[in-house]
Amino acid sequence: MQQTREIIGIPMGDPAGIGPEITAKSLMNEEMYDICRPLVVGDKQVFAKAIEIVEGNLEINVITDPKDGKYEHGTVDFIDLENINMDEFAYGEVQAQCGQASFDYIEKVVELANNGEVKAIATTPINKESLTAAKVPYIGHTEMLEDLTNTKDPLTMFQVQGMRIFFLTRHLSVKDAIDQMTKERVRDYLTRCDKALQRLGVDERKFAVAGLNPHSGEGGLFGNEEVDEITPGIEAAQKDGIDVVGPVPADSVFYQALNGRYDAVLSLYHDQGHIAAKMTDFHRTIAITNGLPFLRTSVDHGTAFDIAGKNIASSVSMEECIKLAAQYGPRFTEETA
Repeated sequence: MQQTREIIGIPMGDPAGIGPEITAKSLMNEEMYDICRPLVVGDKQVFAKAIEIVEGNLEINVITDPKDGKYEHGTVDFIDLENINMDEFAYGEVQAQCGQASFDYIEKVVELANNGEVKAIATTPINKESLTAAKVPYIGHTEMLEDLTNTKDPLTMFQVQGMRIFFLTRHLSVKDAIDQMTKERVRDYLTRCDKALQRLGVDERKFAVAGLNPHSGEGGLFGNEEVDEITPGIEAAQKDGIDVVGPVPADSVFYQALNGRYDAVLSLYHDQGHIAAKMTDFHRTIAITNGLPFLRTSVDHGTAFDIAGKNIASSVSMEECIKLAAQYGPRFTEETA
């Protein structure tokens, strides 16, 4: 049975970065139209310039309603917010107008998703300094999405080559992250991770929790966090019916997951899981935000101001981002109590 071609909303990202280029390059690939119906939200003048830079044979079809799109290869269906002054625009520079514009694109695509007009969103890079220059009160996508959807503490999941990684903590110092590694939090997150995979249509859900200390602490020889907090949290989740083991030493758990032993790993802190994913395949590491009313995937790299506007940036990550949105979109279900 042919997979349903869902509409995937793509905010263009910071206009001064590589977002418009990698979006245009991705949509030059006919496969994107075989698996979904891409809809870009951005500024037409900037996107037309990006098409010129990447030497793309693409026509921009400006629409206001997603139902009016053609969704055929060679045509980019586009909602134009007309929010960039090209006389003041420059690639690779922090600009308030670009920070505001990047937020506007996200706000619009979230509106479409909340209304059910797009099935999922696939986000491109934004720049924290540009957002600050525009006085946008968010430091990144996650914080925007939390507020725009009234979602509390959404889960971040990475997927690369079939390996899935969740994160118990995100942007904290390692010292502060350790303070967050309580048995209650471990138990809660394992329950939420299990529900998140269920929403994505994953039937088999065997989890492993990464260890914090060398050899997962060796029973307290190298630290007590595993003994006092992490293991009790795992045991509590097991009693709740979650299929989970651990803590498994971090120097082996990700390799084992990559080879199919586990369906997902709960990483305890930011870099622990990021390093594992990006060393596996930097360009194909895709972030999925779980817990929102809709599916969101994202490239896991920045605006790359140093190469913006030069036709250097690879579109591999953006293509993978769209592919995952198309893969999970038809199976994605609303969260139930």
